[in-house]
Amino acid sequence: MRFAALKRWPGWLLILGVTVALVLIGTLRDQGTRSEGDRIDSISKRVACPVCDGESVFESRNAASTNISNKISDLVREGKFSDAEIIAAIQKDSAAQLLLVPRRSGFDALVWALPVAAGTVAFVGLGIAFRRWSRRTDDIPTDDDRAIVDAARAHDDGGEQ
Repeated sequence: MRFAALKRWPGWLLILGVTVALVLIGTLRDQGTRSEGDRIDSISKRVACPVCDGESVFESRNAASTNISNKISDLVREGKFSDAEIIAAIQKDSAAQLLLVPRRSGFDALVWALPVAAGTVAFVGLGIAFRRWSRRTDDIPTDDDRAIVDAARAHDDGGEQ
């Protein structure tokens, strides 16, 4: 039994390694250089309209959204701030929670990474379990099992008449 337990470890280590690699790739990837317009659009899509339900500043044509969009444009054109700093400045000015998409660092990154990791582990775990269940040989009836069933049937057939 100990040998069977040792055979399972490489598979689980592989699953853990792949999951960690995917999470790191997803959180650390570089988006490359972007134009001012691309940055403005990207930030505007991540900031929620303070008045509308479920719309971003990019989609909404509300006056409040237009003001936020203009502020984003001004801050991007100044060229002094990163996307995260611009979003922080927008949030500081507003009392409402304005992020539509969690940040890619810290605790917010876990919002994205944990469901993916849990889904991967669950999917692989189910695959392993199904494979084991399909290979089980103790559920296959032996000749002795068949003899017992045949004897019971013969007994029932003889007892009912």
